[in-house]
Amino acid sequence: MPQNRFERLRDEEEKDYTLRSRSEILAVLRSMIEHNALMTVYFNQGQDFMLSSLLQLAADGRTLVLDVGSSAEMNQRALAADRLICVSNLDKIKIQFVLNGVDALQFEGRPAFLANTPEILVRLQRRDFYRFVLPVLQSIRCSIPFKSYDGGLQPIEVNVIDISAGGIGFLSKSESLGLSTDMLLENCRIDLPEIGILTVNMRIRSLYEVTLLTGARHERAGCQFIGLTAKQEMQLQRYIIKAERERKARELGMS
Repeated sequence: MPQNRFERLRDEEEKDYTLRSRSEILAVLRSMIEHNALMTVYFNQGQDFMLSSLLQLAADGRTLVLDVGSSAEMNQRALAADRLICVSNLDKIKIQFVLNGVDALQFEGRPAFLANTPEILVRLQRRDFYRFVLPVLQSIRCSIPFKSYDGGLQPIEVNVIDISAGGIGFLSKSESLGLSTDMLLENCRIDLPEIGILTVNMRIRSLYEVTLLTGARHERAGCQFIGLTAKQEMQLQRYIIKAERERKARELGMS
């Protein structure tokens, strides 16, 4: 599973998070090199990816060198790709940029890739929320209305696997739900134990397949709450604080 997931910007975020200044872009790239920041490189429309890092930035700032991946086959696919999306994290800030193809070269006696410096770079620094990962015995259900074959709405229940005041992550057994990135899910009902039902709108920000220990395959969706009220955020925080206290109490009881 990729360490860094590519994230699409909402229209209202693009201005705030996109760097177009050459000097600012070069400063971020140099910092990535100094910190040896690991990055995930996606290509072939996101079907393939490899782990890499930036090795050198040219003195004139026009080109950069990045490390090859561990798989020779993936390296060949990367060389054939005309668009590669690089995603990394630097000081808890997500970095994203696009390379318009790479060429092979030798760098300090080992294989590497050469690419033109990106003209645009995204620095995603959003408000951080504490994310509570739900233990198996503390499962939460979320009911999401989906259109049925007759045109009506049919609620489908999914398992919530993590929750914060910013959103939830859930697992879905069925690919027939037709989930997609940026999909808006309206009037979702989250049952918070001892707190009550929370009715929220949320948008899918990430979506990928995971394989459980049992071998079963599920879709894992990461969702962001949309238009959450102050009261709802307070209810979420109350639940998370309570659930975290209970988790710590169980751990102390087992020690």
